[in-house]
Amino acid sequence: METNFTLEQLRDDGLAEAEKILRTCVHCGFCTATCPTYVLMGDELDSPRGRIYQIKDMLENGKPAGKELVTHVDRCLSCLSCMSTCPSGVHYMHLVDYARSHINQSYNRSFGDKVMRRLLQTVLPYPNRFRLALLGAKLSKPLLPVLEPLIGNTQLGKRIVAMLRLAPSKIEGPTQTTMPGIFEADEQIMIETDLPRDPADVAIRAPSKRVALLSGCAQPALDSNINGATIRLLNRLGYEVVLAQGEGCCGALVHHMGEEDQAHGQARANIEAWSREIEGDGLDAILITTSGCGTTVKDYGYMFRNDAQLKKKAEKVSVLARDVSEFLEEIELPKPDKALPRLTVAYHSACSLQHGQQVKSAPKTLLNRTGLRVKDVPEGHLCCGSAGVYNIMQPDIAGQLKERKITNIDKTRPDLIAAGNIGCITQIGAGTNTPVVHTIELLDWAYGGPIPQKLDGLLRQGR
Repeated sequence: METNFTLEQLRDDGLAEAEKILRTCVHCGFCTATCPTYVLMGDELDSPRGRIYQIKDMLENGKPAGKELVTHVDRCLSCLSCMSTCPSGVHYMHLVDYARSHINQSYNRSFGDKVMRRLLQTVLPYPNRFRLALLGAKLSKPLLPVLEPLIGNTQLGKRIVAMLRLAPSKIEGPTQTTMPGIFEADEQIMIETDLPRDPADVAIRAPSKRVALLSGCAQPALDSNINGATIRLLNRLGYEVVLAQGEGCCGALVHHMGEEDQAHGQARANIEAWSREIEGDGLDAILITTSGCGTTVKDYGYMFRNDAQLKKKAEKVSVLARDVSEFLEEIELPKPDKALPRLTVAYHSACSLQHGQQVKSAPKTLLNRTGLRVKDVPEGHLCCGSAGVYNIMQPDIAGQLKERKITNIDKTRPDLIAAGNIGCITQIGAGTNTPVVHTIELLDWAYGGPIPQKLDGLLRQGR
């Protein structure tokens, strides 16, 4: 794509980076076929290519964001399916995030929009605040039949209704596995491996290794079992797990809302927390069980590329960052001793995992070893509509995507659904009675851990 930025404009690092990205786009349009909003609405302006044109016009002419551009950029899920499809390597993620920051600085949003955004950015990244908000939503949920007819026709009202619908029936309190601490490796590792060894050996004593686990912000309040399952499995595999003092929200939620300063502040806290562990007892990896967070943590090196003090630390953190399924495949997790019941699992590949991190085969490979029947979901490249806070900010589009996703999942006739992202688990779970569990919960179960709580009823039915 031809660009016409002035030399003075290109002295700004952000604009210079945006210009490089714009120049890689060749207008091929491959991205339109895999963009969820274009697939739903068929509007070129709601495709990656259309948004790129609008962003180029705004940045190149140095003008504030207009209402039309904001509408179409706000509708972008940041699912990054376009990046998986693009033959030219356009880094759409960095471009749209830069555009969102520019929008925040130059566009005057409506009062209701400002209130909702401020509420989300001051509550969701903080687990205790989020728990209180969930409690309020749970208590208000019975009023939905009365509230929806009264407020459901306004933008703010639709968002409030969406929040109430997403509120879980059970709110997780703080647990040991969601707070800072060290979880020591088991001394005896009883998991079978394919490695050559003395047949007389009964157990393998693995060298104790050390990893950090991102505890997260929304996930501990929604489902603490995910952290618990991860820690148990890693401990049995001989890994010491640390939840570092001082780490918290990865910054993804507010970063995708254009709140660059807050996002960088949260990322900085994590970098410093993990750097203390790296420089202390050392880390083999930084593991993440929420794939939306993983995409952002792996991008810390880029985010702090111009920060002289944090650049090297951020790069080190990004290098060590792994989705938990990616890590387990890298260490060649062996087959479990005993196969799980022959349940059919619909594997939902979160956008942030398959597109953002390009981790596609690892979760399915690991699940297939357990004896479960793993099935791909038709149109698996399309987003479920969760996308951070998208299902709250854009409830109509998110609702259509959720229904489309569940319809496709149902085609596999599953006993249960597995996913690697708490946002997807919450979104899909709000629209189906089929149990939705995290991939790591199934792996923990297969390697000696407890049955995931959500599957208790399923197994009592004898399935």
